[in-house]
Amino acid sequence: MSKHVVITGANRGIGLALTQQFVNRGDTVTAVCRTPSDALKQLNVNIIEGIDVTDSGGIAALANKLNGKPIDILLNNAGLLEREQLGALNTQTIEAQFRVNAMGPLLVTDALRGNLSDGSKVVMITSRMGSMADNGSGAYYGYRMSKAALNAAGVSLANDLKEAGVAVAMLHPGFVQTEMVNNAGDISAETAAERLIARIDELTLSTTGQFKHSNGESLPW
Repeated sequence: MSKHVVITGANRGIGLALTQQFVNRGDTVTAVCRTPSDALKQLNVNIIEGIDVTDSGGIAALANKLNGKPIDILLNNAGLLEREQLGALNTQTIEAQFRVNAMGPLLVTDALRGNLSDGSKVVMITSRMGSMADNGSGAYYGYRMSKAALNAAGVSLANDLKEAGVAVAMLHPGFVQTEMVNNAGDISAETAAERLIARIDELTLSTTGQFKHSNGESLPW
């Protein structure tokens, strides 16, 4: 049965690959972005552009455009990576990552809560760089801190939405070849999307609130 999937940050990278694969299997996709890429425009999707997940007005506009439309899968994918280290900390980039990576997904999910119902799923595209136990190299302060905050928000959402029958997952896509990492990853966006969709398909209320790698491995907090 076709599902309605809403994906933020759908214009490129993992978001675009996810959009393509959901379309290919017959799902209806609403692609949310600031500016649609040519590749996104070529897909048979509903594009809602001009949406900045850090802007309350943009989030309200998104909720208005989707008013009354049930959402089966809400995929919070929009993200930002900067590279701070000791001696070169930048409060502006750290704060920007918190707004995009942590606050954005929470506010979008809250704004679209009325579109979710029993059986709906909310997915946070997070990172193992948000793990405390897995941090063996330091640095990347804003990214690590914001993804840890996203994980915390995801667990709270899993608890708050469980009674409504909505499951929540925090998923790490892997080290993916995207512009965000200058294409230095070890798997393609297409492979990451395929693995992520498999994890989304298997998500249930019994596994809500878990932190997983796209390959299925459970990750430590």
